[in-house]
Order: sequence, then structure tokens, then C-alpha cells
Amino acid sequence: MSSNQVVFITGASSGIGYETALAFAREGYNVIATARRVDRLAALETAVQQLPTAHGAIFSVACDVRDRADMERAVARGLERFGRIDVLVANAGVGQRGALVDSPWDDLETLLRTNIDGVLHSIRAVVPVMRRGGGGHIVTVSSVIYNMTAPYAVSYSASKSFVSSLAKSLRYELEPDHITVSDMVIGRTATEFAEKRLGAAGYSGKAPRLPVMSSAQVAAGIVRATQRKQKTVILRWFDRLILWANALIPGVIARNAMKSYRV
Repeated sequence: MSSNQVVFITGASSGIGYETALAFAREGYNVIATARRVDRLAALETAVQQLPTAHGAIFSVACDVRDRADMERAVARGLERFGRIDVLVANAGVGQRGALVDSPWDDLETLLRTNIDGVLHSIRAVVPVMRRGGGGHIVTVSSVIYNMTAPYAVSYSASKSFVSSLAKSLRYELEPDHITVSDMVIGRTATEFAEKRLGAAGYSGKAPRLPVMSSAQVAAGIVRATQRKQKTVILRWFDRLILWANALIPGVIARNAMKSYRV
């Protein structure tokens, strides 16, 4: 891959975003890494610079995806550094667990503004740049829970349903601009996600033991999706089974979800 290619990643300070930045840098992409945690971004820059083989450059920008103007400034700074943006990975997101009516509104608002507004702000800031450059690729990060009847995780499930629905429709809107849209439908991954979840952290003692994949595995899938121009990407057969079960036996899945997510 040409070192001229530039990828803009949100939520790059940890987990999937962090590993995705490393994976693209290894492939020779220049990386614009964004997140709120400046110290984590500094650690990411160091990690990229210490890669043992030739790699792309990295430029980090502290910003909050919930703030439209902040995202626009981050894109402008990335353009000043590299002159173009070819790939957007709209990765930033948070989880939330708890009964919808009883959960603190601040938690719900944070989730909705991050998982929905954050994706919209990222796409709306980057697409004009891609249009001027003749095309590009957008990657959204959804979840196998997006089509699940998910008591006690309804706000998160609904936010990911929005993301996947947006990706499917946006794909057609942006096709004339030569912009591809990939939707990554991700299963349980080893990250800080559960511990940082709003509401109750972690999983209940009754949660089923589901196979967990690494953030690096997801990152590799994201890189492949951009290189192969894939549309909807499901990385494991196990995750396909979950999606089918969500569609075919939603009541059974809902009962199991209650055991996992109920506080």
C-alpha cells in the first residue's frame, strides 16, 4: 500500500482503535489518530514509532467526537499534516447497561451522543474531504447486538442498530462519489469496553462464556475490509450464529440477554 494513503481513526486511545492504528501503520498508511485521552495518544505514537519494520507516519489529535466543531478541527489539522484523507474508521463508542427507565439520563445521553452523534460528526467532517480527493472508504464499527432483543442493554443495542442501518443506506448515497462503506459487525472482544461501560461494569455472574477475540484480530479485519472493499463484515462463524439466532429465536436470545445484562 502506498505511503500516501491516509486513515483517520476515532477512539484510537485503546482497544480496537489503538490496534487499528498500529495495523494501518504497519501497512504503510499514514495515520491520524484521535481520542480524548492525550496520554494514551502519546503512547500510541511511541508504539508506532517503535514498529520494527518500515511503517507509515502517525499524527495524533485530541478531540471529542460528540463535539461537531471539535471533529471539524481535527479533520482540518489532519489535512494540514498529510493533505488528504482516504479512509475513515468511525470507531469511537461506549457501552451502557441498566434498565432504560431507571438509568441516569447522563449515561444515556453520553451513549447516544458518542455512538450516534459521534459517527455522524465523523462522517460529515470527512466526506467533503474524500469528495475533493476523488473517493475514499468509510468503516463503521457495529456489534452483533445490533439486531438483538436486548433487555438491560437496549440503548447500546439501539445505537448499534442505527450504525448498521446508516452504513447500508450511506453506501448508496456515497457510491456516486466513489466512497465505499464497510460495516464491521463485531462480537465480544478483549478490550476495556466492559470495564468502562456506563451503568454496571462487566458482565453478570450468569453471563454465558462466549469466545473472545483480540483487538488485533478485529484491526486486521478492518484493514482487510478497506483493501478488499467489503461491505458488511462478520469476522467469525460464531458471530454469524449469534446474528441468525437474534433473527430466528429473538425470545430465547432475549431471555439469555436478561441473565447477562440485568443489574
